[in-house]
Amino acid sequence: MNPASAKPIIEVAGLTAGYGADIILRDISFTVYQGEVFCILGGSGSGKSTMMKQMIGLDHPRAGKILIDGEDIVAAEGRKRNAILRKFGVTYQSGALFGSMTLKENITLPLEEFTRLPRDAMDLIASMKLKLVGLSGFGDHLPAELSGGMQKRAAIARAMALDPRILFLDEPSAGLDPITSAGLDALILSLAKNMGITFVVVTHELPSINAIADRVIMLDKGRIAAQGAPAELREHSDNPWVRDFFNRVSPRDQLQQTGTP
Repeated sequence: MNPASAKPIIEVAGLTAGYGADIILRDISFTVYQGEVFCILGGSGSGKSTMMKQMIGLDHPRAGKILIDGEDIVAAEGRKRNAILRKFGVTYQSGALFGSMTLKENITLPLEEFTRLPRDAMDLIASMKLKLVGLSGFGDHLPAELSGGMQKRAAIARAMALDPRILFLDEPSAGLDPITSAGLDALILSLAKNMGITFVVVTHELPSINAIADRVIMLDKGRIAAQGAPAELREHSDNPWVRDFFNRVSPRDQLQQTGTP
């Protein structure tokens, strides 16, 4: 994916956000381009989750704009805001599937809420979405009957129910073994390439970042510490913390390298 020839689909400009007297994000600006896999990185408390909540409209910023396909979700209200929300789907770290509903019922729920499609059409869409994520034949299973990786795939299928242009994924590889995580990475890349879906992924899993990310931003103390392609940041960043992150250098490694007791 070449950002120089791609169209911006998300533009964050001058975003400042916080809770009460605490400022979590300060003057954040970046662009996500159509069809790319864009990762938001950072340590605990860096503002990753807050950034995602702002982008999907769950929280209101103190200042700034968030343009989704050219429309400001911060300022939009009523039907206009709902139309913007329809442009993206969201999955959460736990998957957040409804445990008492089958996978097919989980996927058809947003169709029931936002469309007037007949039941057979909704069932067909659910089957198609499950096939896209490699879960054909599992429509009648409950989430508890699936592995963690399968639940993550099912959550992606539900997020795609209304054919969004953007998918936000919160820690998709959390709790998964390396093989299952690699399979999920392959699915993300396939959906981005074959369906043109733009992904915004909040994660700290370095193998996944290196496997899927076209570009990243790294948050630190409420600001963007670095942004660019993972390989570029790993090799050429002028920020030691950024280089250490991508090269998996721990504090113990630093002490051994410097000889400091």
